[in-house]
Parts: sequence; structure tokens; C-alpha cells
Amino acid sequence: MNEERYIKFDQYLANEMSAEEKTVFEKQLSEDQELATSLEVFKELHLHLENKFGKEAEFNAYKKNIESIFKKHFKTKKSKVIDLRSWHYAVAASVTILFGLFLFQNINPTFEDYDNPEMATFVERGDVNENLKLAQDAFNAKEYKKAIPIFETVLKTNKSPEIQYFYSIALLEDNQLQKAEINFSDLRYGNSIYKNKATWYLALSKLKQKDFRSCKDILLTIPDDFEDYDQVQELFNELD
Repeated sequence: MNEERYIKFDQYLANEMSAEEKTVFEKQLSEDQELATSLEVFKELHLHLENKFGKEAEFNAYKKNIESIFKKHFKTKKSKVIDLRSWHYAVAASVTILFGLFLFQNINPTFEDYDNPEMATFVERGDVNENLKLAQDAFNAKEYKKAIPIFETVLKTNKSPEIQYFYSIALLEDNQLQKAEINFSDLRYGNSIYKNKATWYLALSKLKQKDFRSCKDILLTIPDDFEDYDQVQELFNELD
């Protein structure tokens, strides 16, 4: 989105386009749903601002503020600014700013916003299990595809909740979502210290798939004594 588009919207609604320009623009509207939707938003905000600032004194004060914002945030050629009628200049600037805020406020959070796996520390000192060390190093280097088969080898003889937990995260990061959720669910209904962590990551799996309803439902099952409960609340509140 940019101010040129909103100026064009303004010209179209004010019937200031030539017949040829209007034909071309209406063809664009019929072929571009996003453009047509933007025009509808512009019309609604235009009407709102016109009703709110109908009095000349109120409008002049508002216009002064908008001009300051417009000059600060947009690099527009001087001739273009001078050519705009004062009222529609203010509306174009206002809609540019308000529409940007509207889009920002209605975007759901993404998996990447909350994707911050902790470091695996299976092997720190003493006797070293070679495969477990390899899995740990690959996981911590975010080489999840490499880590997965090594984890699977280790889990054949050592299915500890800790190893299963990090294996599940590696699956999630590698987009093996069904296998990841099976393992997270196994931990979720167990009694290990990874119970709530696995539930959190199960919610993140739903978030990654944009299944926001399921994500919220799972978040509601996490108790408030969970160590990262602040993130649970934050994600829940950000979801529509």
C-alpha cells in the first residue's frame, strides 16, 4: 500500500478521472480483489472522517496534524502535494496511516514469533553416548533433518521423556507435523516434567498450521504454574 493508490481512490470517488482513466481503473478493480477490498476500506474511512470532521475549525486542526504526519512518513513530490485538494489530501494521508494500523492489528501471530527452542544438554561431562552427542549437536545447530534419524536410533534403546521431547521439536521444525503431534501428545498425557512443555509445543504446532481455534483450545489446558505461562497468555490474547 502507498499514498499514490489512495490518491487514485480519492480521484475515482470524486469523479475526477477521465473516461479512459476510469475505464482502466474499473478493469483493475474487477481483476484485483485486493485492490477492490482496499477501495471499500477507503470509502468507509473516508465517510467516517468526513462525518467526524465536518466542521471547518475541527477539520483545519485535524488537517494540520495529518500534514505533519504525512510529510514525516511519506516521500512525495512537492507538486503532487500542492495539486491535492486539502480535504482529500487529509483523507488520503489518514487512510494510508489508519489502513496500515488496521492491517497490523488484524494479523494473527505466527509460529516464528514463538519458535525459540531451548538448547539440548544431554551430554555435558563423563561417559559420552556417541549417538546422543551427535543428536544434541545437530539439534543445537538447528540441523533438524540430520538430528531426527539419530534421535530415532537413540530412542530404540532409551525412550526417556527428555530425548522424546527434543526429538518431537526436531520433527516440528522439519514440518513432520503429524509425527511431532503424536509424540507431543504422548508426553502431554504422561507424568514427566516435559508434560506442560509438550502441550505448549502442541499448541505451537497448531499455530504453525494456522489452526488458531485448536491452538487456543490447547493453550487453555496449560496450568498457570508453567514456567513460560506469560508466553501462553500472550499468544492466547493475540489470537483472534
